[in-house]
Amino acid sequence: MPNERDRSDAGPGARARESEEPRWPVRGIELPDVGGDPSGRGTGTSPGSFARAARIGSPLSFSSPDTPGMPAPSSRTAWDFMPEDWTRQGDGSWLPPEHFVPITQLEHARLGTITPEMQRVAEREPHLTAEQVRDEVAAGRMVIPANKVHLGYQLDPMAIGRASLTKVNANMGASPVSSGTDEEVEKLHWATRWGADTVMDLSTGGDLDATRNAIIKNSTVPIGTVPIYSMILGRKIEDLDRETVLETLEHQARQGVDYFTIHAGVLREHLPFVRDRIIGIVSRGGSLLAKWMLHHGRQNLMYTMWDEICAVMRRFDVTFSIGDGLRPGGLADATDPAQLSELRTLGTLTERAWRNGCQVMVEGPGHVPFDQIEYNMKLERTLCHGAPFYVLGPLVTDIFPGYDHITSCIGATAAAYHGASMLCYVTPKEHLGLPKKDDVKQGCVAYKIAAHAADVALGIPGSRHHDDELTKARAALNWEKHFELAFDPDLARAYHDEDLDVDTDFCAMCGHDWCSVRISKEIGEFLSGKDESYAWDTPRVTEALSDEQREILEKRGVLSPGEIHRLATKTRLALGAAAGSKAACHSDETDDEAALRIQREKLDPVTLEPLG
Repeated sequence: MPNERDRSDAGPGARARESEEPRWPVRGIELPDVGGDPSGRGTGTSPGSFARAARIGSPLSFSSPDTPGMPAPSSRTAWDFMPEDWTRQGDGSWLPPEHFVPITQLEHARLGTITPEMQRVAEREPHLTAEQVRDEVAAGRMVIPANKVHLGYQLDPMAIGRASLTKVNANMGASPVSSGTDEEVEKLHWATRWGADTVMDLSTGGDLDATRNAIIKNSTVPIGTVPIYSMILGRKIEDLDRETVLETLEHQARQGVDYFTIHAGVLREHLPFVRDRIIGIVSRGGSLLAKWMLHHGRQNLMYTMWDEICAVMRRFDVTFSIGDGLRPGGLADATDPAQLSELRTLGTLTERAWRNGCQVMVEGPGHVPFDQIEYNMKLERTLCHGAPFYVLGPLVTDIFPGYDHITSCIGATAAAYHGASMLCYVTPKEHLGLPKKDDVKQGCVAYKIAAHAADVALGIPGSRHHDDELTKARAALNWEKHFELAFDPDLARAYHDEDLDVDTDFCAMCGHDWCSVRISKEIGEFLSGKDESYAWDTPRVTEALSDEQREILEKRGVLSPGEIHRLATKTRLALGAAAGSKAACHSDETDDEAALRIQREKLDPVTLEPLG
């Protein structure tokens, strides 16, 4: 049976090991407290993470050191917001009423049960045990979005929470002017190929029901929606009523949606704070409900109906993603009274959802100056008692339309390091139009970089292992393994072959004489490049370009069509390296001058004469 929480300060790798021999050999230079080892194996010479030492089972599972003035973590968890008809036992456990049947992951965790979904999460996150997953879910610091219906299709359960790896969400959906069901399913598969851990269907046009149904049935990852989009289909927002809200939620829950964004935190009393904003309300749901409140002169019906909404979501174990309807739409409106007043309300709604047995994560901004990101993340940790924070970006500057996947993934890295559990991607089309296939890829890749960088910085065990393996391949100049380990092998291979389509002991970035990696490998006293598992002694001409690699080079436009055709149709013999032999430019097969000449030479695949 899980305890309420572990408040101890001890943890693995807690502080410098005072009783051990000091590991740091540089006199006169002191390191900060070292937290975890992201390699998980003591690989390399880096001292480790400068984040706090891991304290799984507390509000500081993996966390950054606090800048002075940051809010302290809440001392309360979901255990402090139990249903009123549950009874606390003498041993700290809780007893539900007679005939109670647990439905949600939270309810199972409260009873000490490890569900198959929790077990699967532990399999996918090797640094966590199934018991730790259960306890984090019970504390409300982790959610497993897994609608009972979607589990009957292809869903592979995953977790969102700061004790787990940082997750990435990709948005997609048909609009009234662009895209359709088939294209959205294709984008779903494309997004998961490039690392999306969840997908939100934000369709506002076309056949919303058919699109949603197709996405759920074809998805191995959790699917989220913003149900208000369907609630106003064919009607004005002013006509939205209680029956429509409940019917829509019930319908989408029965379809298998795993999490709902509900903008219940936008209250009438918050609207005066929006009056002087430069860009007002940029959330669709927030703006619609503000209009509804002003028209009716009443409180947000999502807020007043909260317990009824919880009842629907509990029946299918749909996770709340409580929407930030007053998130800032520009740096000038960030961390303002409207945003923070709503965040406080989101904390209250989190408490009420926990009392109803529902899983909860909380959504966050938006557009935030870099210096305010840590405060935003840690304020949510306080007000919402550690419920997983799911943030859009945030963008750290507003003047780069077309590059907002970059401006936002900078903020997203900081957000995850300081406490966000899931990052909602931004694509190059943000603020400009509906993302197409390549935009989805660019957004996913940018956010996988952000999430991974934060996990390494936080010292999550094993998070750096893949990086270390690629570094070993790079040190050994093992190009084939280098590309195999790359996140996007086709892109890396295409860029390499654009300049030098031979896998040898240097690359075109430095050339033969200036290759520091080759020189380091040749120095006998260095370990660099000498890992036997990456050793290779038969450099070779690369294979012909794949279709994906050819398309990459065609889009770049650096090589002529003839040069790309040569790379796509070449043979080993035509390029001077018979099967099993070393390429002619390898440094132990030719002298330096000849290697440099061959490096520059381009051969016609038929005549073997230099291309003129």
